[in-house]
Amino acid sequence: MMDGIISGDEVGWLLRVVDLKQYAYCPRVVYYDYCLAGLRPTTYKMAAGIAAQERVNGLEERRSLRAYGVQQGERHYHVNVLSEKLGCSGQVDMVIETQDDHQPRLIPVDFKLSRQEPGRHFQLQLACYAMMLEDDWGKAVTEGAIYLIPSKRVIKVPITARLRNETIRNLLAIRQMVTKQSVPPPTRQRSRCVNCEFRRFCNDVV
Repeated sequence: MMDGIISGDEVGWLLRVVDLKQYAYCPRVVYYDYCLAGLRPTTYKMAAGIAAQERVNGLEERRSLRAYGVQQGERHYHVNVLSEKLGCSGQVDMVIETQDDHQPRLIPVDFKLSRQEPGRHFQLQLACYAMMLEDDWGKAVTEGAIYLIPSKRVIKVPITARLRNETIRNLLAIRQMVTKQSVPPPTRQRSRCVNCEFRRFCNDVV
């Protein structure tokens, strides 16, 4: 299903955009979050990320938009998005509403408390925001951006057809996994397991 259409009648319940990031990082995190609900604590890293995003919001108003590739536009913060077609909901950290050559467009921006180049899991999350904004606002989204808070860097991410299709495939895979309560294999990068709050449930991870 490469059209990005999942009937709202078929959905019944909504996934969260953040599930895409978690699923690409390690599918078991999403499985435990849904199938063993209520077990996940709020970690220091989560709390620190929320506080850092709030600080960035205050600074953004004083910054130029040139780092995002536009001369002028309107910023919208904490934008709630929901798509019945994708069966998903979420909140975009910031959306830039701009107009180039008389063509209105949107740029979703995701704030990350990371120093590393954004991996595929961050890009999938951004692509989902892009498609949901297109549904909600009726304006094109051809590019998004990831703002790395520690280094104050803006990484532009083209919202390509390939990235959109991969996002849809992962949403379908997550929904099937949760519906069937099928335990997925752990991530192949076992270094991610060291500080994982769900490690105690993975008896096959050494």
